[in-house]
Amino acid sequence: MGERNAGAWLVNALRALGLTLLTLLILVSAGWESWKTAHYVMLTKGRERGTVTLMNCADSTCTGPFAPSGGAGTARTQVTVSLPVRHKVGDQVPVVMKPGTDTAIRSGWGGMIFSWVPLGGAFLLAAIVVGGGLRMARTAWSLGAAGVAVLLGAFLTL
Repeated sequence: MGERNAGAWLVNALRALGLTLLTLLILVSAGWESWKTAHYVMLTKGRERGTVTLMNCADSTCTGPFAPSGGAGTARTQVTVSLPVRHKVGDQVPVVMKPGTDTAIRSGWGGMIFSWVPLGGAFLLAAIVVGGGLRMARTAWSLGAAGVAVLLGAFLTL
């Protein structure tokens, strides 16, 4: 009887360890993916900042000329910026240029929150793993609330 309890304990411990590692993998990979864009928006010192006047918009990207602000940077005739459908041709959007490319990233609060959307989605996925697999309801609700806050903030600021 004691061996069966030890086996059940071992299975439960391995399940908890596996699900904890899965949760960490989800959150770390989404955080890393978000940081690839977020650091351009959050750490703008020394980067080219300015505005893009939208000339052509597709489903999720727009193109247009870049005008630097503050005299630092070079004007470009056409850059690409990822934006939701809310923006239309003729709008001027504040951006930060990715160094060495013609890719612009929306700056300000909207751009910062939008860059963290992958992490917000990962919070929601991690909430399911933590709540269902690890049976930690309060932690799952906290993760889910953080995910909803990031996604709702991105929706409202864009």
